[in-house]
Amino acid sequence: MEVENTLSKKLDTAGQNASYDAYCRNLLINRQILARILKTCVKEFHDCPIKDIEEKYLDEKPKVHEVAVHRDESAEFIDGIGKEDVGMKEKPITYDIYFRVLSPKDDEMIQMIINVESQKDFYPGYPLIKRGIYYCSRMISSQYGTEISDSGYEKLKKVYSIWICFNPPKYRKNTITAYSMNEQNLVGSVTEKEENYDMLSVISVCLGGPGDEKYEGLLRMLDVLLSDKVLPGEKKKILKAEFDVAMTKTMEREAMAMCNLSQGIVDRTLINAIISMMTNLKLSEEECMEALNIPQEHREMYHMMLQDKMEVSHV
Repeated sequence: MEVENTLSKKLDTAGQNASYDAYCRNLLINRQILARILKTCVKEFHDCPIKDIEEKYLDEKPKVHEVAVHRDESAEFIDGIGKEDVGMKEKPITYDIYFRVLSPKDDEMIQMIINVESQKDFYPGYPLIKRGIYYCSRMISSQYGTEISDSGYEKLKKVYSIWICFNPPKYRKNTITAYSMNEQNLVGSVTEKEENYDMLSVISVCLGGPGDEKYEGLLRMLDVLLSDKVLPGEKKKILKAEFDVAMTKTMEREAMAMCNLSQGIVDRTLINAIISMMTNLKLSEEECMEALNIPQEHREMYHMMLQDKMEVSHV
């Protein structure tokens, strides 16, 4: 029974995390949001007006969990960047969000490939930056057979992997950091065209919440947008007033679902706490609610939820 309960909790947590991740992705793929991420994180867009990025340079609808990270050499090549391409020998791991952008550079339109990932844990058992570099490497190598063939390396497109982290360590809170390729002269002095080596960048966006002077701009916008504590109405006001982002009906639905998920987790936690106190401390239901500081107006709702929980457990 203990093993079953432990497994059940793990499955519940996995389901909650998966749902939260899905809501985050659905909020991030909005063109208004992506334009502001590109403005701050992608140097080619630093001097571009937000509206131009949103309306002129976002070249296609972002693909969510459609494009595979891994590509088996024996797999049949599929033309087109938006198709899932999974080899039989590799796990079907996909990018969270994957899309192309057009970028103005010296009055010439160039294409880049952008990957945006939402990440709850900054240290998931390995350095997250290395995973970002790996993703960039995959995005470059996968261009063979679609963007280039034989020796046409001049056609390779630059790639970005942008990681938005919700729970970073304290020293990384409210930071945005870029990791890129640079030229370094070891002997002599030469200058290569930057476009020939500046081919990949990993961007770490670590949210941290209010509390310091860095909590502004993109960091505040994403923190508000992706919070499961800020209600949709409040999000709508802040995003419009501070960032000129108009929440769509779809965004409002995703934001409401995110808040409902968070409240559901709180409700289940309180119900489990009441049952544990009644069983182990021999307290009455009312005494448990009093000890947990549950407001009087909410107690009838929790009483009904408790009855439902206990009926299910006795089936």
